[in-house]
Amino acid sequence: MAEEARRGRKAGVAFVLVVLFLDILGIGIVIPVLPGLVAEFLGGDASAAAPWYAALAAVYALMQFLFAPLIGALSDRFGRRTVILLALSLFSLSYLVLALAPNLLWAFVGRTLAGVTGATITAANAYIADVSTPQTRARNFGFVGVAFGLGFILGPAIGGLLGGFGLRVPFYGSAVVAAIGVVYGLFVLPESLPPERRRPFAWNRIDPFRALAGLRAYPVVAGLAGAFVFFSLAQRGLETVFVLYTDYRYAWGPQENGLALALVGAMAAVVQGVLVRPLVARLGERRTILLGLSVSSLGYVGYALAPTGGVLLGVIAVTALGGVAGPAIQGLVAGSVRPEEQGTVQGTLTSAISATAVLAPLVSGGLFAAFSGDGAVLELPGAPFLAGSVFLLTALAIVVATLRRFPNAGRRDDGDDATLD
Repeated sequence: MAEEARRGRKAGVAFVLVVLFLDILGIGIVIPVLPGLVAEFLGGDASAAAPWYAALAAVYALMQFLFAPLIGALSDRFGRRTVILLALSLFSLSYLVLALAPNLLWAFVGRTLAGVTGATITAANAYIADVSTPQTRARNFGFVGVAFGLGFILGPAIGGLLGGFGLRVPFYGSAVVAAIGVVYGLFVLPESLPPERRRPFAWNRIDPFRALAGLRAYPVVAGLAGAFVFFSLAQRGLETVFVLYTDYRYAWGPQENGLALALVGAMAAVVQGVLVRPLVARLGERRTILLGLSVSSLGYVGYALAPTGGVLLGVIAVTALGGVAGPAIQGLVAGSVRPEEQGTVQGTLTSAISATAVLAPLVSGGLFAAFSGDGAVLELPGAPFLAGSVFLLTALAIVVATLRRFPNAGRRDDGDDATLD
């Protein structure tokens, strides 16, 4: 029975990784065509479409911020499997709404629904935490990074190909991809949270602001969450201005940027899929976090100062090593929380990170505008990356302070011997 449960949990980890891959694949598929769909609603005016496209991105992030605690609390009450499959089903529906949208209002309806159900990452992270041991949790969260990296490599490429058959075809493709995940899960996904470990639902745990304040009950997690927020601010800022920066400084076009972003995804997949486990085994989660944040902080300075596009590609390859910090932080968070609380805490963490997707574009975009072009205060187009380096140093300082205050962080002992090793 123990061996059978172990195999079932392994299948569950594989499924959750497939779900996340399909989730990101679906998001990536629509990236090349969503701006075009918005422009179509506005008579083909790309300039007029830009603020509306930004608003659609902000709505998606805002919905994740508001609903991630709800998704987490529901998964603590009803189990991860039910919530993941239901959310993925509604995610598929959101793409159908976009595919059939007759106007911009319906596009907002589709993206709102996508943002609500895109909080699936909450239940998925809780699932990973449920079935991981202290020895495997950083590795398993690293595999989450692999799923994200592969999704962002393949998604835009598939979306570009499907877009050649029609502007709305990629949205149908994303709906089908999500539906495949649902069907697969119905037959493969075991439940990771047994009934005796479930937690009663409470409305006071689904308010994102109250949930964030509630992290004070988990001081280790609160500190690590603060570090993760600054880590995410740097990443989201990079994503926001990368193409603008390379176009401005190196005169890169879509092909060069596409190859560079593919390199980012590929390096993320290699680092988080191959290097996380041996690094954590050798250094431990704490030192791995410190190494990752230090490398990332230096790498962002490299982004800002790289004199040529070729040097920038080298910086991308080296800075990818900093990606080991994210899974290690997630591992420490998971190891500091009891099983019946994983969904709530993961939901709060997802909510906090989603908020950075709203704030980071404002910060990085504003810095890029202020330090580039004819009206620049100072010609320094890499200013957003220097700000990102400061964010990462702040995250590093928070982690150091938290681990000094709580030297046993991540060493939860709840008597659970049914996790996956």
